[in-house]
Order: sequence, then structure tokens, then C-alpha cells
Amino acid sequence: MRRYPRSFIILTALGALCTLPGAIGLAGFGGLLHPVLDDPMAGLAFIISAVALFGSGAFPLVIEKLKENEGA
Repeated sequence: MRRYPRSFIILTALGALCTLPGAIGLAGFGGLLHPVLDDPMAGLAFIISAVALFGSGAFPLVIEKLKENEGA
């Protein structure tokens, strides 16, 4: 069973959490969550943050994979 780095799991989970309000905001229903999210650009900011979090989570995963290949 493969173990994933804790930072990968945390950052990916945060990226998934950012995706939800971003998608709701882009769909035009952000005002239901919070008045600030009524602007569609707020949804876009959440989506961009989610992409950045997914990308940041990929680094520890790649480094772990490189360390595994180095020992093999």
C-alpha cells in the first residue's frame, strides 16, 4: 500500500474545498453563501486558488516519487 505525503493530502483537500465555493460562485449562486461571493470574479479567485493548491500539493508527491526511484 502506497503512503502519500501528509502535505500532499492536506493541500489537495484544501484545493477541493476551494473548488466548491468557486464553482458555486461562477454558477451565479455565490450570494447564497456570502454577499461578497455574489460577484462572479470571487468564484474565479477561488478556482485560481484551488489550482494553485493542487499544484502546490503535487510538489511533495513528485519529490516522494523521486526519492523512491533513487533508492531502487
